Amino acid sequence: MLVVGGGNVATSKIGALRQAGARVTVVAPRVSDVIAGAPVHIKRRAFRPADLDGHWLVVSAATPAVNRAVARAAAVRRVFVNAVDDPANASAYLGGVVRRSGVTLAISTDGKAPALAGLLREGLDAVLPADLDRWTATARVARRGWRHTGVPMAERRGRLLDALNALYTARAAPGART
Repeated sequence: MLVVGGGNVATSKIGALRQAGARVTVVAPRVSDVIAGAPVHIKRRAFRPADLDGHWLVVSAATPAVNRAVARAAAVRRVFVNAVDDPANASAYLGGVVRRSGVTLAISTDGKAPALAGLLREGLDAVLPADLDRWTATARVARRGWRHTGVPMAERRGRLLDALNALYTARAAPGART
């Protein structure tokens, strides 16, 4: 995975890319202290079209002029470009993503309102239950049972909702152990 740019925006993208398992190479004349200390390969210089060789996706978090150069070089090589906050030079959009307890939520505004995608991501993260890990564990156990007993797909959502509600009913019941 190639990231062009070394400032705050590039810094904010690298953590999520690394969390997703990407091996990141950063190309920028200067990089933030966070990038300098991150487990990424850094080329401290200006972008060159050959930097795209061997990549299928590049995040360009640079000036509009650099983003344009990246987009032109990427088009020739058939490489997807996420030009951060620059939809005119993007061929791919990376939405806001919440990853927690085995659940992934993604939000996109097609690159037209990235700040809104960020706010929605933060809002969704805030309203997810603190014990989401219990929800995913309950869903996994229930699914195994349903598959074993042949519960039709159309019945599973209602049953899952009942099982999730039971997590809290059991907690609230008098004399129930928590």
